[in-house]
Amino acid sequence: MTGSCTVVVPCFDEEARLDPTVLDALAVAAHATVLGVDDGSTDGTAAILEKLAARHPDRHRALLLGTNRGKGEAVRAGLLDAVAGGAEVVAYCDADFATPPGEVGRLVEVVRSAGADVALGSRVALLGSHIERSLVRHYTGRVFATAGSLLLGVPVYDTQCGAKAFRVTDRLRRALADPFVSRWAFDVELIGRLLGPDLDTAGFVEVPLRAWRESDGSKMTARAALRAGADLVRIGRRLRAGRRAAPAGLAARLAPPAPLSAPPRLPAGTDAQAASSGSTKSATGPHGLSST
Repeated sequence: MTGSCTVVVPCFDEEARLDPTVLDALAVAAHATVLGVDDGSTDGTAAILEKLAARHPDRHRALLLGTNRGKGEAVRAGLLDAVAGGAEVVAYCDADFATPPGEVGRLVEVVRSAGADVALGSRVALLGSHIERSLVRHYTGRVFATAGSLLLGVPVYDTQCGAKAFRVTDRLRRALADPFVSRWAFDVELIGRLLGPDLDTAGFVEVPLRAWRESDGSKMTARAALRAGADLVRIGRRLRAGRRAAPAGLAARLAPPAPLSAPPRLPAGTDAQAASSGSTKSATGPHGLSST
């Protein structure tokens, strides 16, 4: 294990389900500081985060935004705070811990020890994995992820999994410099910024999760989902504008969708099968659709 790490957990009105013991398990699993970001909650979420940070300042910190800015900006604020604090690796995951702490730790380790710059958790139902997701959420998610992949121009299988890890580089700093367009589709926007105008996939890897469980109480309502879909259009316009503004010599390289680079060698004992998202053929079901 090398490199200090901070894992950002965005929180909004999470008092009822925010479990300090799980946050502590995350700190241990990722060998990291856990930064709980309160996004202007109206309940006791901020108090829980502050109490945990006061009790275990070596493992926990709290960042209180005061007003609600949306999940995307809560994540960005947390990542910026972690980078400013000197973290060498940063990550984020959802407060419902649909992605268990141990799986977040695996993503962090892929960045720390396997040479990846960006590790994206991917909810692929493989033999031996435990991906629990309703059919409705699965198929609506596949539509959104496919649209996001087409927009990005690279075959990312799962843009919306709420667990991702990053090496702190100048590329990441540039990607975090400006506010996100979308509260919910910010993952696509962040990936697009990291890829840059030349769709540079070097250092990107998708890591199939061993476990993921859909949780109750999701804040992604039908209205929010429609808004996220509209935001994809706005994100696409911005990314295309940035690519058009790139030096003319890049045009030829932007034509075909670029395959993700070969995954870095994973640490010993990690069976992540961290394949590029173009390798999802093995996860197709009897109707030719992905099984997650």
